[in-house]
Amino acid sequence: MEAKMTVYVDRFTDGVLDPARPMEYRVKDGGYIIANTAPGCWGPMITPALKGGHEVTRPVYVEGAEPGDAIVIHIESIAVTSMVTASGNDRPVDGRFDGDPFVAAKCPHCGTANPQTVVKGIGPHSIRCAQCDEPVAPFELTHAYTMAFDDKRQLGLTLDKAAAERIAENARHYMATPEHSIQNPILHFAPADMPGTIARVRPFLGQLGTTPARAFPDSHNAGDFGQFLIGAPHSLALTAEQLEDRTDGHMDINRVREGAILLCPVKVEGGGVYLGDMHAMQGDGEIAGHTTDVSGVVKLRVQVIKGLQLEGPILLPLVEDLPYLARPFSEQEKQQAAQMAHQWHIPQVEELLPISFVGTGANLNDATTNGLERAARFFEVTVPEIMNRATVNGAIQIGRNPGVVTVTFLAPLRYLERKQLAELAQSQYR
Repeated sequence: MEAKMTVYVDRFTDGVLDPARPMEYRVKDGGYIIANTAPGCWGPMITPALKGGHEVTRPVYVEGAEPGDAIVIHIESIAVTSMVTASGNDRPVDGRFDGDPFVAAKCPHCGTANPQTVVKGIGPHSIRCAQCDEPVAPFELTHAYTMAFDDKRQLGLTLDKAAAERIAENARHYMATPEHSIQNPILHFAPADMPGTIARVRPFLGQLGTTPARAFPDSHNAGDFGQFLIGAPHSLALTAEQLEDRTDGHMDINRVREGAILLCPVKVEGGGVYLGDMHAMQGDGEIAGHTTDVSGVVKLRVQVIKGLQLEGPILLPLVEDLPYLARPFSEQEKQQAAQMAHQWHIPQVEELLPISFVGTGANLNDATTNGLERAARFFEVTVPEIMNRATVNGAIQIGRNPGVVTVTFLAPLRYLERKQLAELAQSQYR
């Protein structure tokens, strides 16, 4: 198949990122990916036929990308298309899954694995097995809400029970679910536990990355959720060593938004760029476990950097999303530093630019260690040096609890030059 300058992606996986599957979309190096993404989290979580907890786009082959390279993803635009969504804290339902409710749902009555479903009525029992009519959603809501957006997608407002139930009758319409999505919209559940709350809309992608080196459930392509796969009783089980084949595409970092740049490792030929799990807003940590999943339209520009071997993603956020200490210095500050250097006979003041290394692990401590070690190995310096730079010129920020962080700091320009990143960083921050 010939690579195109622009590809339009409107098909989705069954919840599994499998490098053995052919990539039906191909884009040129320097080209564009435009996708209508399906909601993540709750819709897929109540759709047992999906085997990954999310419903992400099918991967895109990037011409020229080979294992050991990196793909730079410029997030050019993100637009929410959902009119209404619903979300909240979850609890798995005993008897409706085998070891992992995100991956191995089953019907508690007829025993069918990952059964097809039909929707009957509204509410938590509306998702039923197509074979025996038993309620089969492997998750239930503990405290949840339905949220409507204004026409410009700037504010959200949570609704009362009467409004939520009216919307539930036409759930796919209000969620603007893409045509080829098979998920059951969470709006069918009509939750309304905190009506009248307003929230600012600031959309981002919870899933953006490249295809791992072996088959992974999409939501488990990270060091925290990936722990569920170690020794699991289902066919997608992995060992701790095999978990290293992940690419950490499931980050839930709210700074992965319009204007940001994400660098991703290439572990399979063509890279296999995929995306999804758009959220309307999220505080650091996604502490409820879930937030406002929405449909949306995304435009990405991709470029290949040959020979730039990454262990995990690197993020160049927008300036306003950087920690205060990691923001680029103004010309006035640089002049002041030069005067101090002259006073103290320091021959040179470092030229510094921001960079964020994504770290993931079983918990936040492990994720922080992972991010520090990735940064140290990438720049070929010691972990204590990265710890110092992240302390005086940066921060550790929580992407997702329990185990996704960013290690952000101001890196010397000479470090970035050695790794072919100086021009990219300069274009983002100057």
